[in-house]
Amino acid sequence: MSEPVTVTIRTAAKAVILHDGLVLLQAARWEGQDCYFLPGGGQNPGEALVDTARREVEEETGLMVRVEKLLWLREYIGVNHANADSEAGTHRIEAIFKCAPTNDPHQLGGHNADDLQTGLEWVALDKLPSLNLLPHSLRGPIAALAFGDPDSAYLGDVA
Repeated sequence: MSEPVTVTIRTAAKAVILHDGLVLLQAARWEGQDCYFLPGGGQNPGEALVDTARREVEEETGLMVRVEKLLWLREYIGVNHANADSEAGTHRIEAIFKCAPTNDPHQLGGHNADDLQTGLEWVALDKLPSLNLLPHSLRGPIAALAFGDPDSAYLGDVA
């Protein structure tokens, strides 16, 4: 008989940083593939999610940002997705914020990059659908920001 899995809920904030029709992405190497992620990360106890977004962006990219708006709330419940066996204890809740840089957007280089991070790239919004941006479910909504802000939305349990 297998041991029961203890599920831990982790809250995080991610940033969609826009500048001149471009979005800032972290280039990464993950599970043998080149991919991209939004900057952001885990919330600390007692920290507001907007503060998490600002802190994580500064650590990973060197940018200071103004958090403008909550775009989406996303969940990822591991048992419902492709790697259910290995991610049975995973439950993430991510607040995804629209942000704008408040310092020079071309002076990149954070002091605490993620272990998987291989670089930072400004990418045109219309290129997102063809990129290996993870999670894939964000490619379309982020690309659509080229046409205006969406209403804030709950994206659900998506990978």
